[in-house]
Amino acid sequence: MVEVSSPLTLKIAIAFGVYMLVGGATGFHARNRWYAMLDSYEGAPGLAFVTGAFVFVLGSAIIISHNIWTDILSGFISLVGWAAAIEGLVLIAAPVMLIKFCKSIMHPALISGFAACTVAGGGALVYTGLTGQVAS
Repeated sequence: MVEVSSPLTLKIAIAFGVYMLVGGATGFHARNRWYAMLDSYEGAPGLAFVTGAFVFVLGSAIIISHNIWTDILSGFISLVGWAAAIEGLVLIAAPVMLIKFCKSIMHPALISGFAACTVAGGGALVYTGLTGQVAS
């Protein structure tokens, strides 16, 4: 059982874990949708900008409410917040560069492995979020 310093850590871990479970599952049954999403960003710069702004705001919300580095799970959640904020800014400022990078690592042979790791990580976060305790 994991002990954390903030109950918010456990709640964010569950939410992010569910997101990872669902997102990873699409890698198994809707693999082509991942490619289509990247293609749609290339053809719609406004969509890339709005998505980048949304991701930046979500990452910033995690940073503002949960910039805690006292234990492994809290640090991971904080790191996710920082990564999301940076990703959002890159998607706003340099969408072509980010989309090209994403396409370069989206080999069909790798998607199943990436999806499996995402589902496993999501399951671990949900389990940890549900069974973890706040240190007293």
